Amino acid sequence: MQARDLMTEAVETVHEDDDVSDVLQQLARRDFTGFPVVDDDNRLVGVVTQRDFVELFQPKDHTVWIPIGLPPFLETLDYGIDLSWNELETELDLAKNAGKPVKKIMTRDVLTVGPDASVDDVLAILAADECDVNRVPVVEDDVVVGIVTRQDVLRALRDERNA
Repeated sequence: MQARDLMTEAVETVHEDDDVSDVLQQLARRDFTGFPVVDDDNRLVGVVTQRDFVELFQPKDHTVWIPIGLPPFLETLDYGIDLSWNELETELDLAKNAGKPVKKIMTRDVLTVGPDASVDDVLAILAADECDVNRVPVVEDDVVVGIVTRQDVLRALRDERNA
């Protein structure tokens, strides 16, 4: 079994210059959690996922670290307090980032496979703890020709066992 046997060929992509707000709206209307990002020549240049938007609208600087040292302790302990962000902050973040191109927030180092890659190659990416990806773009000459999701692999393995 190869990637071409598992992949979905009709892949929805976004352009690297698309506005963050437009891509966020597109993502909200879909049943999946990210898009491959392409350039003017339709070559894969990155991916943008829900995680990228969460990091954009929930910056890490909302946590305040307070050193506390009380006798008889010789070392201080750091306690993190999350200063929860509210709707106003979210709206301000959206307004501030709405005009940015998606290339500013996308992940550039994308793990891909070719159409002839084995199911084991795809599984190695999807199951790797350090990667934490849900989909693998299938590329040929840097152009996205398909995408394989975790669900695609599980479905194919189930069907093969049932056959």
